[in-house]
Amino acid sequence: MNPILAEVFRKDIMESCHRGSAIVVNAEGETVFSLGETDRSIYPRSSLKLFQAIPLLESGAADHFGLSKKEIALACASHNAEEMHVSTISAWLQRMELHKDDLECGHDLPLLDRAAHQLIANHEAPSRVHQNCSGKHAGMLTYAKYLDVGTKGYSEYEHPVQQKWMQTFSELINIDVNSLEWERDGCGMPAIYMPMERLAFGFAQFANLEKMGEKRGNAMSRILEAVSTYPEMIAGSDRCCTAVVKETSAAVVVKTGAEAVYGGVIPKMKLGFVLKIDDGATRASEVALGGLLNAIGAINGKEAEALTDYFEPIIYNTQKKKTGRVSASKNWEK
Repeated sequence: MNPILAEVFRKDIMESCHRGSAIVVNAEGETVFSLGETDRSIYPRSSLKLFQAIPLLESGAADHFGLSKKEIALACASHNAEEMHVSTISAWLQRMELHKDDLECGHDLPLLDRAAHQLIANHEAPSRVHQNCSGKHAGMLTYAKYLDVGTKGYSEYEHPVQQKWMQTFSELINIDVNSLEWERDGCGMPAIYMPMERLAFGFAQFANLEKMGEKRGNAMSRILEAVSTYPEMIAGSDRCCTAVVKETSAAVVVKTGAEAVYGGVIPKMKLGFVLKIDDGATRASEVALGGLLNAIGAINGKEAEALTDYFEPIIYNTQKKKTGRVSASKNWEK
């Protein structure tokens, strides 16, 4: 059984808990920190998006179509569908002579409640652009157009766009991704099932750019630069990914995935990491992220305090009275 990584308190009594596992590796693939069962496989879900964007830049497609840093960051995003996200993707598609219905993700309400409420108040139906993965889909549509392989069906496993990012990822992690189990993700693209340790190793390669070769190293560097410059684009208001990149001045670059996955890179420490909460609770994965970053000395006290809303959130009842908190467990201190 995996250790408890996050604890939920009502007053000072633990009411609930969340178990999980975490691993940190260096660019050589050596494990420098681990908790729980880390030789397991997981679905990384949207934490893969930084890897999926590499061919867009490495191929020359991003430069051919003049993608901005904002658009590159959105290609890696699980965004809130705030105005800044929707307008940027809409303008991007228009410039590409594409329509929002060319996106093969589903129609979905914005992740951010107030953005969803505003859409409803305006009597507008949610579109494909509002789906949180629409930036990734716009990036893959752009790549498909560059390859001239047809945009219809670009989200299918066998399509050249999908096969290219899987080939690139295979080369980064030294595993044939085509040999791994997979199922469709929430947005319709392939979701692979893979070892945690290899995913963490892949993130560590973002801190090993001098070994990547000129084209790939430049592509990965530009992805980090785009996310670092526009962290609000990879998630948005009231989101942990955006807050961590902002508060650490991109010393830590993180990306969440559905079902309580977090992955990321700490460039100056040349480390990559992955964590997974067994029960899929986001409230626990954010707290566990704080536990991990504190445990390995990746953030300082000022940064941890600024991120308290995510790393040790207060629980309030409907009367707006404090009733408890969610905290990282003592297991992070071992």
